[in-house]
Amino acid sequence: MFEILFFSFLSVVLIVSSFLVITRVNPISSALYLVIVFLALAGLYGMLSAGFIAAIQILVYAGGILVLIIFVIMIMNLTMQDLLPLKTDYLLLISLSLVILGGSLIPIVLAFSNFFHLRTKEISDGFGSIKEVASILFTKFIFPFEMLSILLLTAIIGALVIAKRKL
Repeated sequence: MFEILFFSFLSVVLIVSSFLVITRVNPISSALYLVIVFLALAGLYGMLSAGFIAAIQILVYAGGILVLIIFVIMIMNLTMQDLLPLKTDYLLLISLSLVILGGSLIPIVLAFSNFFHLRTKEISDGFGSIKEVASILFTKFIFPFEMLSILLLTAIIGALVIAKRKL
């Protein structure tokens, strides 16, 4: 019972914080709500007995990536007049949220109603451990892992080029 309540709490925090990330006009506020999203997601990983993934989520995303995002925001030196065109269209946002929520709830309701006679899969002992993650990452998913690193490097270089033009 406690797990369901804690899972529900983390899920609500995650959804509300995600909504606030995309609706805030001030990018620093959005970045701070993004920290809450990363922490809630780390909590969900922790509930799955994936302690290593939860720790990496906090260290890499909440620590490193978010500092990088805030650094880029500060380099761009945006004023409130620059940010006004970025204001959110709430009608479109609410419509998309309802569609996504509806699309997310249908499989959950079907799973709980046992409509498809779904069976749960037991989690292996090493799930989420360093050894398990490394063996999967460096064998089965080595190509996507390397492509992602090239994509992130390209994004960093692009952000620096864009920031350099304004200076």
